[in-house]
Amino acid sequence: MNYRIAISVSSFAAHDDTPKKLLENAGVEIVPNPYGRRLTETEIIQQLKGIHGVIAGLEPLNKKVLESADNLKAIARVGIGMTNVDIEAAKDLGIKVSNTPDGPTEAVAELCLTALLAIGRNLVITNQELHAGNWKKRLGFGLRGTKILLVGYGRIGRRFAEILRYLGAEILVTDPVIEADSLTQGEKLVSLSQGLAEAKVVSLHASGIECLLGEPEFQIMQKGIVLLNSARGELIDENALVKALNKGTVSAAWFDAFIQEPYSGELLQFDQVLLTPHVSTYSVQCRRFMEEAAVQNLLQDLGIK
Repeated sequence: MNYRIAISVSSFAAHDDTPKKLLENAGVEIVPNPYGRRLTETEIIQQLKGIHGVIAGLEPLNKKVLESADNLKAIARVGIGMTNVDIEAAKDLGIKVSNTPDGPTEAVAELCLTALLAIGRNLVITNQELHAGNWKKRLGFGLRGTKILLVGYGRIGRRFAEILRYLGAEILVTDPVIEADSLTQGEKLVSLSQGLAEAKVVSLHASGIECLLGEPEFQIMQKGIVLLNSARGELIDENALVKALNKGTVSAAWFDAFIQEPYSGELLQFDQVLLTPHVSTYSVQCRRFMEEAAVQNLLQDLGIK
């Protein structure tokens, strides 16, 4: 059988062609993403015509899309999140679904730390000022003794906590699926409201697309908190965040995930908001690991040796 494999990921094998060679060596026909960006519902429906398996990104793989893909037998997500995939519809249609939960951990934790240090020590603005000829010293904050609330405590949250503990931060954790006795390194389990009231830094690592931070939550926060979001744009009410930024409740933020991508919203107006184009997993090591794992998952689910 001549298998046809779609690559919907926007930058598959861009810096290391090993994952692509695994597919070529398996004798499959590869159908690449023609746009170099996240596909829309209409575009992914078109791409999946006559396709047996897909190396998937964050494009909508909902019931409508899956029902239109008559030959589709397997979906292999490059990454952890599965909220863009209708798992129940896939199950009903006999489509196998996999992801790569271990791949992003190090890369995302590293970038979370990078963003936090850049914000805490004013690296972006002082660099801009010095390039403009202004020798201006700004006082920032370090991590030792800083209370940091991690919202979600899966693989990435735990790894980020490990790094932060080494640097002397005080870790608060809120996660509905863990128990206090599972925290053995000095972390403190708190409710979301308690954590928001105490923390200087709030970092989101939750799954799903339910809004966790809206106007009521921003009202609980102490003035001047720093907000980090490497998880999902849907976790934050952006209108409420804009109000919190204007009030100074949020003094600075970093966003790497957005509801709509490419992003063109109101956060572009705030110099104190660091914005990156969903690149938390974009290290050479991470991309190769995740893409190879996704290819291996797909070939296994399709029964291709």
